Amino acid sequence: MLKKYNFRAIESKWQQKWEESNIFKTHEDNAKEKYYVLEMFPYPSGKIHMGHVRNYTIGDVVSRFKVMNGFNVLHPMGWDAFGLPAENAAIKNNVRPDIWTWAHIEEMRGQLKQLGLSYDWDREVATCHPGYYKWMQWIFIQLFNKGLAYKKENPVNWCPSCMTVLANEQVVDGKCERCGTLVGKKELSQWYFKITDYAERLLANLDGLPGWPQKVKVMQKNWIGKSTGADVDFEIEGFDDKLKIFTTRPDTLYGVTYMVLSPEHPYVKKLVQGTPFEKETLEYIEKVQHMSDIERTSTVGEKTGVFIGRHSTNPLNGKKVPIFISDYVLMDYGTGAIMAVPAHDQRDFEFAKKFGCEITPVVDPGNPDIDVSDLKEAFVAEGTMINSGIIDGMNSNEAIARITDYLEEKSLGARAVNYRLRDWLVSRQRYWGTPIPMVFCDSCGWVPEKEENLPVLLPADVEFTGKGESPLATSETFAEAACPRCGKKAVREMDTMDTFLDSSWYFLRYCDARNEGSIFDKAKEKYWMNVDQYIGGVEHAILHLLYARFFQMALCDLGWTSKEEPFENLLTQGMVIKDGKKMSKSIGNVVSPEEIIDKYGADTARLFILFASPPDRELDWSEAGVEGAFRFLNRVYRAVFDMAEAAAGVTEGYRLENESDKSLAFVMNASIKKVTEDAGGRFNFNTAISSIMEFVNELYRYKEKGAVNKGLVRDALNNLVLLLAPMTPHICEEMWEHLGNTEPIYRASWPAYDEEAMIRDEIEIVIQLNGKVKEKLNVPANLEKAEFEREVMENDKVKLLLEGKAVVKTIAVPNKLINIVTK
Repeated sequence: MLKKYNFRAIESKWQQKWEESNIFKTHEDNAKEKYYVLEMFPYPSGKIHMGHVRNYTIGDVVSRFKVMNGFNVLHPMGWDAFGLPAENAAIKNNVRPDIWTWAHIEEMRGQLKQLGLSYDWDREVATCHPGYYKWMQWIFIQLFNKGLAYKKENPVNWCPSCMTVLANEQVVDGKCERCGTLVGKKELSQWYFKITDYAERLLANLDGLPGWPQKVKVMQKNWIGKSTGADVDFEIEGFDDKLKIFTTRPDTLYGVTYMVLSPEHPYVKKLVQGTPFEKETLEYIEKVQHMSDIERTSTVGEKTGVFIGRHSTNPLNGKKVPIFISDYVLMDYGTGAIMAVPAHDQRDFEFAKKFGCEITPVVDPGNPDIDVSDLKEAFVAEGTMINSGIIDGMNSNEAIARITDYLEEKSLGARAVNYRLRDWLVSRQRYWGTPIPMVFCDSCGWVPEKEENLPVLLPADVEFTGKGESPLATSETFAEAACPRCGKKAVREMDTMDTFLDSSWYFLRYCDARNEGSIFDKAKEKYWMNVDQYIGGVEHAILHLLYARFFQMALCDLGWTSKEEPFENLLTQGMVIKDGKKMSKSIGNVVSPEEIIDKYGADTARLFILFASPPDRELDWSEAGVEGAFRFLNRVYRAVFDMAEAAAGVTEGYRLENESDKSLAFVMNASIKKVTEDAGGRFNFNTAISSIMEFVNELYRYKEKGAVNKGLVRDALNNLVLLLAPMTPHICEEMWEHLGNTEPIYRASWPAYDEEAMIRDEIEIVIQLNGKVKEKLNVPANLEKAEFEREVMENDKVKLLLEGKAVVKTIAVPNKLINIVTK
C-alpha cells in the first residue's frame, strides 16, 4: 500500500534528527573552498512574516546547493535585538525590554527551525547580549582613538514622539520613519562618526562590485552625492571672516545678486548682534527651528527670508550684494551658504522677485523663445556667456574651467569636491541600545572607558514612563564613574548608540561568534570573509548597506579585516504582496506563515515562495498557488514510493534500450543541467522548479508505458530527489532514506549531467498549415534548415495535408516547427 505523505510527521522527524546530529555546524576547512551566504538578520518582533519566509528560504536554497557542490558553507543567523519597540513595550506592558526581547527571540527561533533552515545555531548572535555589545563598544573606542568618532553641538532631527534624535537617513518625507511623527529641530550635543572621510572610497568601490544590483549602486551614489566645482570666498563688509560658498557653476559668478545663509549658520547671530536687524532675525531663526527639512526645501511653498542688514562683495566684479537668511538653505549641505543667481535658478528667481533683488542673466541660450532682457522665469545656464567680464562670449562649459583657473590665480577660491553625504549621527536618547563607552571628566574631557572594563552594562534600576529624558537618567547607579585616565570623579555618557551600528558588523562576528577575548580571530575572518552572497530587501540599500561598508573599511584600515568590502554579491528580494498590496495588518491581507505550515507543511510554503516569482520581483500571494505546490509534492512523493520497488537492489550500470529509456534519460539530464544553472548561478528558482516538474511528468509517462529499466529508474528517482533537496529538504530526506541511502541528503553530492544523453536522434516537431497546428512528426534532430524542410515536405502525412493546395512559402524553425503557407 502506498505510504501517505504525512508532512507533519516527516518535518518533525527530520528537524529533530538535524538538531540531534548538529548537522549544520560549520568549521574552517582549508581543504575546501569556502562559501559564506547570509540573509539580513531580523528584529525579534515575535512573529515571522512572509517576507522573512521568502528571504530565508532563498538563502537556505543557496546554502544547501553549495554544500551539495562541495563547498564549506557558513550560513548563520542572529537577532538585531536592540531598538525602540522593546522600550515601547516596556512602557505599555510594564515589562523589562530584555525580558520582552529574549521571549520573542525564543519564539522566532522556533519558527525559523520549523522552516527547516540550515543555520549553524552555534554561531547565533543577539545584539542585545553583553557578549556582543562589548565588542560594539570596543569598535566605538577604536574609531574614537582613530579620530573617527567625535562629539559636537548641532541642530539635529528630533522626533517628539520617540523622544530621540534621528539621522538624516531616518527622516522620510519630513517624518520619523519609525512612528510617522513630524520631525523638528533641536540643539543637542551628539556623537558622530566621520563617514565623510570615506565618501570617495565608498563611491569609488561601487565600481568594483559587479555582483550588486545596479539600482542599489545608483541609490548609494546619489546618497553620497559627489559634486565637483569650486569654493569661492566672499568678503563681508565690516566683518573679518570671509564667507565661503561651494558652487558647481563658478561660470555664473557674475550673475550673483544676493547671498543667502542658513538660519543656523554660525555667522548670522554675530552679524546682527546689536543692530536694528537683530530682533527680526532671531524671531525668524526661532520660527525655522520648528520646520522640517522637507518643508524648508520644498519647491512649492512660498519663499521666506530676512535681510540681515549686511552686504558681501562679489570677488569678480566688486559689486555689493545683500545678505539674507532663508529656510531653504540648510546648514547640513555644502557650507550652509549659497550665492544666488536668480536668472538661472527658479528658486532664487522667486526669492529675488519677492524681495526686490536684481536679476542679471549671464548666459544667452540662443533660444528665440527666451528674452534675456525680460525674464518671466529662470532658465538653465547653458549657452554663451554674457555680462560676464573675462569670460564673455565663451561657451558656458568652457567658462567653468577658465573662471576656476582665474579664482585660483587670484587666491579668490579653489577647485573643490563636495559630497551630499554627512557625518553619521550615532547618539540616541533611549535605553534599549548599546551604552556609549565614554566618560566625561572635568579635567580630562571625554575619555573612553578602559577596554578591560567592557562591556559597560545597561543598568537594571531604570523606570520606563515614556516621558521626559532617557530612562538611563533614572538610574541611580549608572551615571557616576571614575575617569579612566586620572581616576577623578566623572560622569558616563547617558546616550546609547543608534541600532544601525549593531548591524554594521554582525557579519564579522559570525566568523568567530564565541570568542570572548577578541572581536574575532583574524585568521577566521580571513578564511570566511567577505560574504559571498548577501540577501535582503532593497529598502536597506542606503542605510544599512552604506554603514556596513563604512565599518568594514574603517576596520580594514585598523588592521582587523582582510578586505575593504563586506559583501561580494547582493540579492535584493522583492516584497510578498496579496491582492496587489503589501501585506499589512491594517489592510487585513496578512497571511500567517504558521497557518500555512500547519495546513500544508514547511516544504510546501518553501516551494510556493520559490516557484511563484523570480526572487528579485514582487511575489503575489495565491492560495491556489500554495495548493498547487502541495499537490505537486504529493505527486513527487507518490512517484518515488511507487517506483522505488522497481529500482530496489540495483547496483550495476545500465544501457538505454529503447526510445522510452532515451526520452527519460534526456529529460533527466536536461533537468539536472537546467536546475544546476538556474539554482546555482542565476537564482532563477522558478524556472528550475518548472524543469523539475517536466522531469516528474516524464517519469509518470515512463511508468505508464510499462518500462522496467531498473538502473535508469534508480538514477532518475535519486536525481529527482537530489534536485529538489535544497528547496524542500524534509520530504527529500524522507524519500532519500526510502531509496536506501544511509547518509543524509544534505551531505550528498550534487548530480552531474551527461551531455551525450541530451543529444536526441529524433525530436518531435509541429506542422502548421497557414499558422494552425495540423500535425506532429518525429524527424532526425539537428538538421540544417534546407535538410529540415526537405525531410518534412517529403513526409507522407505532410503530402496528404497539401493535396490540392499550392504552397506559397514555408517558414521553418529547425528542431521546433514548420509553417506551410498555402493558397
